[in-house]
Amino acid sequence: MSSVASPLPLSIQPLLSSGGSLPLLVQAPEAGVDLLEALGQIRPLVDNHLLKAGGILFRGFAVGDAERFRAFAGGFGHGLLNYEFGSTPRSNVTQGVYTSTEYPAHQRIPLHNEQAYTREWPMKIWFYSMLAAETGGETPIADSREIFRRIAPRIHERFTRHGLMYVRNFGNGLDVPWEQVFNSDDPKVVEAYCARQGISCEWKDDGELRTRQTCQAVARHPRTFEDVWFNQAHLFHISNLAADIRENLLDIVDEEDLPRNVYYGDGSPIEDSLLDEVRGVLDECAISFAWHSGDVLMLDNMLAAHARSTFTGKRKVIVAMAEGHGSF
Repeated sequence: MSSVASPLPLSIQPLLSSGGSLPLLVQAPEAGVDLLEALGQIRPLVDNHLLKAGGILFRGFAVGDAERFRAFAGGFGHGLLNYEFGSTPRSNVTQGVYTSTEYPAHQRIPLHNEQAYTREWPMKIWFYSMLAAETGGETPIADSREIFRRIAPRIHERFTRHGLMYVRNFGNGLDVPWEQVFNSDDPKVVEAYCARQGISCEWKDDGELRTRQTCQAVARHPRTFEDVWFNQAHLFHISNLAADIRENLLDIVDEEDLPRNVYYGDGSPIEDSLLDEVRGVLDECAISFAWHSGDVLMLDNMLAAHARSTFTGKRKVIVAMAEGHGSF
């Protein structure tokens, strides 16, 4: 007679005592419990809690290598997504699993929702801390519903009336090459992708690519029907750069050839002061916690934004995404 394993007594509680449930902490009852083997018990827990909390941190489990992380992330009913039309350098680890953004350790990455600068994005994103940094290296998160509520009404009105137009210029040693972004060196493949996604593309005289796409500033979650702040204007806008870097770039290229920039949907400039206010709200809403090696963080990408702090020492965080959703 076969035996049926008893349910694990998983601990479920908010990670932080400062109020709020983001992220919800799920801990194994003892060290060495295999995260993948616990998936059958974890799935209904995620169904019950993710949409309310926005993010769940799994701690104290044995995760293993990137392949086992891939199997865990892929075990929630949706195939893992390729990182298409990405805006930052990453490397493929295994099918559907990538390194986190490969920016230098001294560089902070502000809060953002993954691929909110497009009209199609993943609904789920997972981070696996294979090796925590010596110091720093946190992945701060924030509730996108709370950000929406705190943004001043006049900013809501301006952003939603026009939408946002993201302009990108690829390559030339200033940004990610278009061949890497589109996973192809065939211009016809790029043009077909852009046509499907509502992206305007043009090949410049130097053979490099410029794209324009008008996207949402806010969005409504398809299951909770809650409004969320959902864009990357504060990241793409030239005001995100330090003054000296901005001046150096504009000495090299004209504004229209900047690696990335963002305008109102009608092409008019966005005021620096409004974006400074948005950045202030994001900073107020940020929730930070130290990674433990072996942690896995699962976020609803529309309900929770994420960032990266500066760090010292070695750090290895890999990422998977699933459940594509769009605003077409």
